[in-house]
Amino acid sequence: MKLKKYNFETGIYRPPSEGGSASLLLRFTRNCPWNHCTFCTMYKNQKFSLRPLSDIRADITAMAALAQDLKTASLTPGQGGTITEEAISLVLETLPELKYHQGVSMLVHWLISGGHTAFLQDGNSLIMKTGDLIAALCHLKNTFPSITRITTYARARTLVQKSEKDLRAIRRAGLDRLHLGLETGDGDLLKTIKKGITPEGQIQGGKKAMAAGFQVSEYWMPGLGGRQMTRAHATNTARVLTEINPHYIRSRPFRAIAGTRLYDRVRAGEVHLLSCREQLTELRQTLSGLDVTSRVCFDHAGNNWRDRQGRLLLTHDYEGYQFPQEKNRVLALIDEGLENSAQDH
Repeated sequence: MKLKKYNFETGIYRPPSEGGSASLLLRFTRNCPWNHCTFCTMYKNQKFSLRPLSDIRADITAMAALAQDLKTASLTPGQGGTITEEAISLVLETLPELKYHQGVSMLVHWLISGGHTAFLQDGNSLIMKTGDLIAALCHLKNTFPSITRITTYARARTLVQKSEKDLRAIRRAGLDRLHLGLETGDGDLLKTIKKGITPEGQIQGGKKAMAAGFQVSEYWMPGLGGRQMTRAHATNTARVLTEINPHYIRSRPFRAIAGTRLYDRVRAGEVHLLSCREQLTELRQTLSGLDVTSRVCFDHAGNNWRDRQGRLLLTHDYEGYQFPQEKNRVLALIDEGLENSAQDH
């Protein structure tokens, strides 16, 4: 019976900057309400659903109950009040079933790290009714007052549809940062990948989020258009990102993943993937066209280009490079990578 009080649901996906011990993962919705993008395998063959507010509140309460019991165990003689492996073992000895709970390890590491940030899963939390989202945010912050930042994935199309009043209310309730999948600023390529929005819609959604007070993190995919669309992809992505001027711009180089329609097009020879040198050339063109005050980040393993010494060309730090101050530095690093790739050939 006691195990039931610890029942809570945890999803799979989150941005790298919200991984490890960084964030408490809370599942507010299940899967993706769009789920048509031809490059994506996330949430495929999974039906989207809104979770009832009562279930979300119950999850938060269950997490708090487990956190409290871990803290209580840490107060036993010899534990010193700090959540340690020994304290965790005391709880797991009582309820060994918790070893198989996918969210327990996440919660434990979050508590040990200080419990400061939270990430709302899955693909588009803003699609919730505004009142329900605000109520869930308030319960989360009241239950875990140590939280100082709450983030989530969002879609520009949903931002366009939300009223400015609702967005500001959600921001005041505690949602701080939105992670948006721009992918590309090219209209033809957006149609090809079935993103379900135009460049103008991306700009409108991003700027609307900025105006409401959110920190905005935009993701783009170098190489997404292959050789055929590389120039248009680079030029128009730079234009759209410049229009939005988000707080963060994050590079997620395109990979053709088996099981996607875009992978099938690559296999059929309809899309030609970029070589390492071509990737860097496109990357340079995109970044050269940026006129922003954003932090430009390469915080993903896919950004694996190398310098002369064989080290990573661009830092994987979550804060990246501050533009425009470090723009020339980044371009110089890319030029070094281009020199290396030329020597390889």
